[in-house]
Amino acid sequence: MSIAKGLPEGFNPSAYDAIVVGAGYAGAVCARRLAEACGYKVAVLERRDHIAGNAYDYYDEAGILVHKYGPHIYHTYNERVNQYLSRFTDWVDYQHKVLANIHGTLMPVPFNHTSLKLAFGEEKGEHLYQKLVAAFGQDKKVPIMELRAKNDPELAEVADYVYENVFLHYTMKQWGKTPDQIDPAVMGRVPVFVGDDDRYFPQAPFQGMPKDGYTAMFDRMLNHDLISVFTGVDARDILQMGGTSVKVCGQPFGGEVIYTGALDELFGMDLGALPYRTVDMVFETLPVDQFQPVGTVNYTVSENFTRITEFKNMTGQVVPGKTTIMREYSRTYLPGMGETPYYVINEPQNIELYRRYLERVSGVLNFHVVGRLAEYRYYDMDGVVASALELSDEIIGNH
Repeated sequence: MSIAKGLPEGFNPSAYDAIVVGAGYAGAVCARRLAEACGYKVAVLERRDHIAGNAYDYYDEAGILVHKYGPHIYHTYNERVNQYLSRFTDWVDYQHKVLANIHGTLMPVPFNHTSLKLAFGEEKGEHLYQKLVAAFGQDKKVPIMELRAKNDPELAEVADYVYENVFLHYTMKQWGKTPDQIDPAVMGRVPVFVGDDDRYFPQAPFQGMPKDGYTAMFDRMLNHDLISVFTGVDARDILQMGGTSVKVCGQPFGGEVIYTGALDELFGMDLGALPYRTVDMVFETLPVDQFQPVGTVNYTVSENFTRITEFKNMTGQVVPGKTTIMREYSRTYLPGMGETPYYVINEPQNIELYRRYLERVSGVLNFHVVGRLAEYRYYDMDGVVASALELSDEIIGNH
């Protein structure tokens, strides 16, 4: 692999069999698989000045490994995804736990046995828990809509508490909505966990942190003699969409193009901008060994930020006397301003707008869209990898 900043003078697209736009999960997985399985020479074009997309991590001035674009917690049920990524990293065991700061008391979320006793007191909390066990069994996730369906005032009280203190205000901050704008069907899916397991992903068989960090994992994935990575390159400056073909640097390109960016940006947002939520992330290094007991604390009823992440609690890094935390402030994404679009706003009119953009590329030969932005959907990391594996399967199968 070679990594260069910018395109070299005289860059010749026809020297490559495939052009991949984006060096995040979708792009890196596809680039590696096409190089290995097809012997393709691949050019990866990355707008940012680094690889690894939103999973990019680096050592800050305090020497602490931080995630620049927010906490990335690896977990998956997909054995193929896990096997593929494990080629490029060893894993450090990490079982993610989240606490909610509810009026100054830290309670596990999803709401569980411990949370009930903290919220309602030891005796009443245990009583409510036993009612939940009797109604639903142990180690079950039960949506609060199902609690209400029992027509039991005490179970309804649990549902109301979780809705008000765990979900409602947090959702208002996260999505910029008022209570009447929040879909009751979404509210009804908020779970209570009838059990003591306080892990955030209790059923996921594969979870942890990459031993040397995410960026190192991507570096290994892209480290192939047939892959060249060019950072600081905005593909919109050299890609031209026309009819059923793609031009690169003004010349027709006959190879595969894998596009992982936002489709509306590819067309200058001429049909309108696809809406997202973005997040302002504020980092702070503190002169203490540990700031909070777990990796993530959600502020569900107070503060104007949504959560605080403490990276050492996730990576297991030992740095005595100092720690770096990050606060997240959710707000509306402003298109065309260089901001990072994080969360798709999954409403019918937005999905329809995306489909209109997608129709404009659907007839373009050998042009493929994959990933969180290009597919306009929210993915966990493993979902992006699974989608990229499926796309590359298809391209390899047609090779």
